[in-house]
Amino acid sequence: MVSTFQLRRAVRVLQVGGLVACPTEAVYGLHCDPLDPGAVWHLLRIKGRSLRQGFILVAADAAMLTPWLAPLSPAARRRLAAAWPGPVTFVCPAAPWVPAWLRGAHPGLAVRVTAHPVLGALSRGFGGPLVSTSANPSGRPPARTPLGVRRYFDARVDVILHGPLGGADRPTEIRDVRDGRVLRR
Repeated sequence: MVSTFQLRRAVRVLQVGGLVACPTEAVYGLHCDPLDPGAVWHLLRIKGRSLRQGFILVAADAAMLTPWLAPLSPAARRRLAAAWPGPVTFVCPAAPWVPAWLRGAHPGLAVRVTAHPVLGALSRGFGGPLVSTSANPSGRPPARTPLGVRRYFDARVDVILHGPLGGADRPTEIRDVRDGRVLRR
């Protein structure tokens, strides 16, 4: 687990618009404040990622995600409760105020409650969900180590939190919350 000092430093970086890399369930991820357009644009630039793709919001618990989502059916809420915390991302109807830079060209918002202790602690320390995307330039394999993150991004990532990956062999599955259909394995 990361030290309290390292975690506080990473949270401060997020609060001022910086980027933090940390281990997730399967790969190292890049994270920023979802409501800071400068941080999101920086993340898009360093990854070479299209705004049309949208992002995943990851949180330490489901309550952090509730304000970001439109009301869900009882069946959808059961799907979330059965899968979380864990390595399943759901595309849910977004609340009307959610910025387009998070949704991309999609009407829904991709969200996940992480079971990874480092990422969960970062979200709790920040006080809400974080943008989460794999730590790699678009089209390249995701980084699985702090050194891999540094090789890809050098000083363009402000903090790298070290820790073991969560044990999954590939990035999280993505499902549609309305019917449970798998969108990405």
